[in-house]
Amino acid sequence: MKAASIKELKDELKHKNTNELLELCLKLARFKKENKELLTYLLFEAHDEDQYIKAIKLEVDNMFQEINIKSFFYIRKSVRKILTSIKKYIRYSKKKTTEVELLLYFCLKLKNLKPSIKRSPRLQKVLETQIRLIENGMKTLHEDLQYDYNLELEELKN
Repeated sequence: MKAASIKELKDELKHKNTNELLELCLKLARFKKENKELLTYLLFEAHDEDQYIKAIKLEVDNMFQEINIKSFFYIRKSVRKILTSIKKYIRYSKKKTTEVELLLYFCLKLKNLKPSIKRSPRLQKVLETQIRLIENGMKTLHEDLQYDYNLELEELKN
């Protein structure tokens, strides 16, 4: 089965009444966990982005505490899982400030991780890649925000 384009879906949704739209949303939410998470964000968390960011930071803290530090293999695996989760939350928000703030926080946690990532070239590469993404994301922000985030970024690089 070939999926319809966004335009076709939009045109078809225009012909549905409120109850039919509600049923479609609930079916989507039941079908996949990400759909339910996105709907939760849109309904309950989109109006307070700061609280949303704080909640994600708490989740990231918990995930970093649960990392198995017995070998760099397990550390890398856990770091990739954390980063995937953060990217998913960034996709829900679609705001550059949220993206920059969450990636900065991730990089800070990664840099301060014990054992040090300096002994793992792969983890260092992950950090460098995320720093580049932060720099690219900051280019579209307001100058004042760029300045504030740039201070944090410079502190992170040192």
